[in-house]
Amino acid sequence: MSLIIIGSVAFDAIETPFGKTDKIVGGAATYASLAASYFCKNVKIVGVVGEDFHQKDIDTLNQHGIDTTGLQIKAGEKSFFWSGKYHNDMNSRDTLVTELNVLADFDPILPESYQDCEYLMLGNLAPQTQQTVLKRLKNRPKLIVLDTMNFWMDVALTDLLETLKLVDVLTINDEEARQLSGEYSLVKAARKILTMGPKYLIIKKGEHGALLFHEDQIFSTPALPLAEVFDPTGAGDTFAGGFIGYLAKVNTINFNNMKNAIVFGSALASFCVEKFGTERIINLTEEEIAARVKEFVNLSSFNIA
Repeated sequence: MSLIIIGSVAFDAIETPFGKTDKIVGGAATYASLAASYFCKNVKIVGVVGEDFHQKDIDTLNQHGIDTTGLQIKAGEKSFFWSGKYHNDMNSRDTLVTELNVLADFDPILPESYQDCEYLMLGNLAPQTQQTVLKRLKNRPKLIVLDTMNFWMDVALTDLLETLKLVDVLTINDEEARQLSGEYSLVKAARKILTMGPKYLIIKKGEHGALLFHEDQIFSTPALPLAEVFDPTGAGDTFAGGFIGYLAKVNTINFNNMKNAIVFGSALASFCVEKFGTERIINLTEEEIAARVKEFVNLSSFNIA
């Protein structure tokens, strides 16, 4: 099954209580594509980088079977760059530097070879850019997953609401769900958001797991308790990539498969935070992923006599 992932491909510089990095590869599309590649063998990326982006990092994507034909390289320009410092609780952070560079006027180009798209992940970009991708696809994908954030709710709410009418699944965190809906209760928030267009809603709660909502059904999965979290950057994107990658693999969309996809996405995200950047999710084995998924299952599996 063909899966397109659109989003940022970037450089990050990160500081946490466990250390700091110089510029390393990051970006929503990078994390999501790598995660999805463990399940789906036909992942295609759409993004833009500057000429400062290293060929070896593009080669890493290719080695995972990721098609980079849709990755634009702008000569004489610089890639998107973000720098941040995490607080001791690892849930809050300060943004130190944001340089949009090539992302400032990103125009997503879809090669003809991408027109067989059946699954689409619209990463966290401007709603108008996300709409442009949908308009440029000749056929509507079988499943469209959208990620967004509070920034777009602040500066482009009208465009975001229009985009929500076009997608099947929305993934946001708990604060964003409350802001978008105007409801504090996440159950009430979900009910309101599901009237905006998406058929499914995933509310990410960081170290407290994730919630899935569909019609009158709710599923909750925990986060895996880890002794050490080195770097939460990209965990949400890794989750989303694992989620849609699993669904593309099984190629059947229903609530039960959505539940399984959340567990697999959560498992991939739990690996991501164990190292800085993409280091931990580059060379996973099937055995490691299966063992981690089993840990998630055991966390919430019990019998009542």
